Amino acid sequence: MAGKFELYTDTSGVHRFRLKAANGVVVITSDPHETKEQCMKSIDSIRKLAPYAQVQESAPAPA
Repeated sequence: MAGKFELYTDTSGVHRFRLKAANGVVVITSDPHETKEQCMKSIDSIRKLAPYAQVQESAPAPA
């Protein structure tokens, strides 16, 4: 089974989504969106760009 995007409205009334892995673990949670349409556009962007995204390692944060 593939992962899934879940759309929801949070307690402050803004639209968000979360991407869940096939095992149900939340992988990402979105920033707030004023409308459901904006939320869907963000999901579409992730779907289009993710196959081309590169992995980049950063230096560890200072202690």
